[in-house]
Amino acid sequence: MNNSVVNTARLAWAALRMLLVLTVVTGVLYPLAVTGIGQLAFHDQANGSMVKVDGQEVGSQLIGQSWNIEGTDKPDPKWFQGRPSHSGYDPLATGSSQLGASDPRLVKAVKEAKEQVAAFNGVPESEVPKDAVTGSASAIDPDISPAYAQIQVKRVAAANGLSTEAVEKLVEDHTQGRTAGFLGESRVNVLELNIALKELAGN
Repeated sequence: MNNSVVNTARLAWAALRMLLVLTVVTGVLYPLAVTGIGQLAFHDQANGSMVKVDGQEVGSQLIGQSWNIEGTDKPDPKWFQGRPSHSGYDPLATGSSQLGASDPRLVKAVKEAKEQVAAFNGVPESEVPKDAVTGSASAIDPDISPAYAQIQVKRVAAANGLSTEAVEKLVEDHTQGRTAGFLGESRVNVLELNIALKELAGN
């Protein structure tokens, strides 16, 4: 048999064996090992960081959600509100609006949102922080800035029959600093804050 044919067949068989080995290693063994380590060492994170109240899942620490009056698109004054979401907090439709900072549509939307947030919380427009009127890159940011939480305190306290001081303490207790002391900004997880609020108000 021609040596070139033999060599070609030998190389093809070696390549096929390598393909099979790498398929098993990288397509089966590695994913199983990583999944196993994740489930053992980081069980909650590997399963979506779900939050349970009275044994029932009420959301994820990683995904923002709507806090509107049930059956409407109006924000419920009893709850702290998260960042606006053009996707309706749908985790399957993440992404920003893709509007540039100078786009007239974005400028108009931010202006209108600022007026609404200020009126809803009974504060001057100058006190409304950016994250109260702009969505995140993912559209499902679960956190808000301490400044946004702070302008909601009086409204939330009044709607729940609580003292302003008690609600302010709640915000303070749920404010997380920068990751590792220097990454990102201070933040408040809205779901965790509202769960604590529910317990405090006895709802």
